Amino acid sequence: MNDFLSLAQKRYAVRSYLPKPVEAEKLERILEAGRIAPTAKNNQPHKFLVVQRTEGLEKLSKCTNVQGYPLAIIVCGVPSEAWVRPYDGKGMVDTDTAIVATHMLLEAADLGLGSCWMTRFDPSVVRELFRITEGIEPEHILSIGYAAENAHPSERHTSRKPLAALVVEESF
Repeated sequence: MNDFLSLAQKRYAVRSYLPKPVEAEKLERILEAGRIAPTAKNNQPHKFLVVQRTEGLEKLSKCTNVQGYPLAIIVCGVPSEAWVRPYDGKGMVDTDTAIVATHMLLEAADLGLGSCWMTRFDPSVVRELFRITEGIEPEHILSIGYAAENAHPSERHTSRKPLAALVVEESF
């Protein structure tokens, strides 16, 4: 049985995948993990664009630096549906979609799948290629699939600062 910390430590950014499709049941569980993720005021200001056909994956590979994955989920935010903090007007769409993406990637890892969270893309190109309507913002691209045998975590993505360097008690 996996405990949460073991699962979180196991997950890393996979950049090399086997040419094996992700089963429909696993995709459904990943999408369900995103659906049940908590969001501010439970507004759920997000949409999931699933890309798994060859034509769509080829379009998407032109937008990102990771290629060869059999499945991608573009997590989109709907800013007009997001809760807005009244004190400073900050909308929570970025926070909400990040929580959703995290849940989806951790579910993928629990299912034995590799993944990569991609944020290095031009949103206007993704919007155009996938005909994403106005008012919906592509926030994150999640590549998902079976990691190739030679896949391994990059040290820059697995080395972490010690807890003592991150925690401040009571006041800065």
